[in-house]
Amino acid sequence: MGKKIDSAIDYYTTKGKEILSLVNSKADLTADELIKCGEEMAVIEYKLTALEIAKEN
Repeated sequence: MGKKIDSAIDYYTTKGKEILSLVNSKADLTADELIKCGEEMAVIEYKLTALEIAKEN
């Protein structure tokens, strides 16, 4: 089970980095695009937090 959790953590960490990279590389993002990226990051951070807790237990 630990290996699956580590794999999921790696996956979501990569997804988060991709979103941050997208936001940082574009100077012409609309407010809607920023909100969408923010919502996606919130979901990813929530999942990462849950996975870290599961990993500790």
